[in-house]
Amino acid sequence: MTDTVLVTGASGQLGRLVLDKLIASGKVAPADIIATTRDTAKLEAYAAKGVTVRAADFDDEASLDAAFAGAGKVLIISTDALDKPGRRLAQHKAAVAAAKKAGAKHILYTSMPQPDDSLVTFAPDHLGTEQAIKATGIPYTILRDGWYAENLFMSLPHALATGSWYTATGEGKIAHITRDDTAAAITGAVLKAGDESKTYTLTGPQTHTAEEIAAIVSAATGKPLNVVHVTDAQLAEGLKGAGLPEGFIPTIVSFDANTREGKIAVVTSDAETLSGRPLTAFEDFVAASKAAFLG
Repeated sequence: MTDTVLVTGASGQLGRLVLDKLIASGKVAPADIIATTRDTAKLEAYAAKGVTVRAADFDDEASLDAAFAGAGKVLIISTDALDKPGRRLAQHKAAVAAAKKAGAKHILYTSMPQPDDSLVTFAPDHLGTEQAIKATGIPYTILRDGWYAENLFMSLPHALATGSWYTATGEGKIAHITRDDTAAAITGAVLKAGDESKTYTLTGPQTHTAEEIAAIVSAATGKPLNVVHVTDAQLAEGLKGAGLPEGFIPTIVSFDANTREGKIAVVTSDAETLSGRPLTAFEDFVAASKAAFLG
């Protein structure tokens, strides 16, 4: 198998971390890495290190074919195209097709936990992509990434400012994992990828309820945080009142419903096994992120 590794979405937060870790591993030379992005100027620093940087637009089949040429292992980092139903799945299928055309020997993909049994609105995008990858007959690694601990930065700073966290998660639990731990696991998977097909679920080491998360964040920041349980409808109304675009409200609400129904409560050792290092404890992440939580 060629040692060339292609990383899509390489200018994003996760993509950059994976590039950094691949280079730092010493097991893949920068010259054997292809980093794709819509705007190549964002990856000039990596080009200076010897990484091949190519423009790739997931909505442009020709650009994908050119960008994927010569790739041995292809890591497809899922896009954030949630503006139009079906768009992201179409993008992913185009990338899978480009990988097959390029003669890739292994495809890796960042999916989500339980895409076949999830209430999250975009779960079908991930399930459909997994099915498209399997249909190629090419060995694959499916990386079902759990919820990032950093996702809490979108809601808890405001909640801490007001003292109340409105949630529809009920008693549901989540094993948050840091983005860096996720990237380390993905990097390990890229390095291990061979002729076998594998599916991994990447989670943090321990689950927490909203009350437990609030207590940990409150202790670290010194600010009280009261959890207020609401219904899905009440949450949607509150998000609308806060000015969130209406098209995204069902997705946010589906996150909470999925958690409430216990569909994201899984804990595995996959991330630690793939990364070869201990995972970051949630309490340590919160303590190190005090400034971010305080806004």
